[in-house]
Amino acid sequence: MNGFSAPVKSPHYRIMALGRNSKKTIMVLADLIALPLALWSGFALRLAEWWPAEFIQPAWPLFIMLPIVGLLVFMRLGLYRAVVRFMGAQAIFSVIKGVVILAAFLWVAAIVLNVQPFPRSVPVNFALAALVYVGGSRFLVRSYYHWLLRYYVEKDPVLIYGAGGSGVQLAAALVNGAEYMPVGFIDDDQGLHRSTVNGLPVYSPEQLSVLIGDQGITHVLLALPSASLSQKSVILESLSAFPVYVKTVPPMSEIVSGESVDSLRDVELEDLLGRDPVPADVELVSRSISNKAVLISGAGGSIGAEISRQVLVNDPKSIILYEMCEFALYSIEHELRELAGSLGISIDVYPVLGSVLDIERIDRVLRKFKIDTIYHAAAYKHVPMVEHNIFEGIRNNAIGTKIIAEAAVKASVERFVLISTDKAVRPTNVMGATKRLAELILQDLAQRGHSTVFSMVRFGNVLGSSGSVVPLFRNQIGAGGPITVTHPEITRFFMTIPEAATLVIQAGSMAKGGDVFVLDMGEPVKITSLAKRMIHLMGRQVKDKENPNGVSIEYSGLRPGEKLYEELLIGDDVIGTDHSKIMMAREEVLKHEILLDVILKLEEAEVSGDAVAARAILESAVRGYKPSSPVVDWLAVRAADEDISAPLH
Repeated sequence: MNGFSAPVKSPHYRIMALGRNSKKTIMVLADLIALPLALWSGFALRLAEWWPAEFIQPAWPLFIMLPIVGLLVFMRLGLYRAVVRFMGAQAIFSVIKGVVILAAFLWVAAIVLNVQPFPRSVPVNFALAALVYVGGSRFLVRSYYHWLLRYYVEKDPVLIYGAGGSGVQLAAALVNGAEYMPVGFIDDDQGLHRSTVNGLPVYSPEQLSVLIGDQGITHVLLALPSASLSQKSVILESLSAFPVYVKTVPPMSEIVSGESVDSLRDVELEDLLGRDPVPADVELVSRSISNKAVLISGAGGSIGAEISRQVLVNDPKSIILYEMCEFALYSIEHELRELAGSLGISIDVYPVLGSVLDIERIDRVLRKFKIDTIYHAAAYKHVPMVEHNIFEGIRNNAIGTKIIAEAAVKASVERFVLISTDKAVRPTNVMGATKRLAELILQDLAQRGHSTVFSMVRFGNVLGSSGSVVPLFRNQIGAGGPITVTHPEITRFFMTIPEAATLVIQAGSMAKGGDVFVLDMGEPVKITSLAKRMIHLMGRQVKDKENPNGVSIEYSGLRPGEKLYEELLIGDDVIGTDHSKIMMAREEVLKHEILLDVILKLEEAEVSGDAVAARAILESAVRGYKPSSPVVDWLAVRAADEDISAPLH
């Protein structure tokens, strides 16, 4: 028994240390005593005498036969296979069934053996007494075991938030575990306050502060699998004021799928910042997918992979996963095949290795697979990384988009949806500028009257994507800090990956040509505030004068190309759509001749390796682009080190 703290010489320790066979033997011996005792009780209750000898003496064969038959019956019913400390309704039913069988046997045996005198009520009295002795002994052992767990096993005292069915199941599981000991429930239902549920008191949320101090609470476990994200967010906001570690049970969808209620997990950012997603419009989703050959470029990335999952479950003709990273492509293909198998779906999934810069391969793939819809998610997205590799950012994000978009026109693809970013709005970095240039390329193609319907969808940071701040913060807090934040005032928009992917699909289906869609990201989140909430919800304190041993927050300064605030619109001209979470922006486009000249000059700058010129060309083409740092492209920096007179701005 892990954490059992009774002294080794203690009788409690010796009992807990007994092996399974020894415990079975004790239960068998107990029943060998209980069954004759129950028969004696049947006579004593009927005749109101302690020892009615004239009735018991003729029945002595029954006192010998009954325990032997009883053991055989109980063994057959599996009563000795049941672990007493986990005994529930099934075990109780087995005891009742066994006792009824023995009462019937007693009545038949008395007739066959001609036991006289034998009152007819004795079997009934025996059954009642045996139920108490046999069943009661097991419940006494169970209660003793739980008492030992409460007083002799070192476990962290916890409160369970939610006194519903999931909370009760969680409490039962924790009592038999080795890590946590539930001491009560917290619930918002005033009707439950001052009552007990499953033997534990139910408290009001207002009593949290006192309970934490008086009972040394270390964890609060959220047992609200059916609660909406907005409800969880409000509860977590209130809990973040206390120095307790908050964990949650899986959502109801996972519990229904077989996940255990006591599979506790850390609070995710979806819970902290989550909002309830608007149900998807089935017609909009199916319009671009149902019975279509769908290609997802960058299928191994965070957004590409989620779009692939959602395409799979919406009845496509085929799915083509286009990805340049072999392992990422293998991973998403394997996942989709497993998902299809579990759902009983039969769909052709083709994993295709390739780059969006490979013109011939892109052309062949689109023609051979007769692609109807393209979700173009392939891009370099990490701001500092692209800032240090300017030409790769330009090639992959802008030129790559031009190549696959023009190939889509040649192959008569019906719809082409670009996954864009809020960083394309008044960018301060090369990544954002190249994504805006990609938008301009699609807007230009849309204006030239092609049959392919081009559109682009902008949104901010997605929760759980590669490089997400949340796992970084969690690891830093777990290590005792410090948490690193770039700037005290930095803010970001956040959205869950599934919600973003669903909205991308729906927006693409609404497009008429050249549309720039903007997703409603909710309110921006201050990263410093997010860090503090995570510190509190992981049971720690922010380091200050009152808490010198807390987790410190250190500011490392904005990285190259990074800005404090993100935006989703370049101008103020925005109109709504039929979807409450999708808006459409009206924005300026470049003339075709100017756009071609920009791309030509960028290609010339790459040939000469002039990163400074390349960034200047982007500044001239992308409205509002104002770099926030000098040129930090690695090759340009190395060149400047060799020629000290070369400027990097």
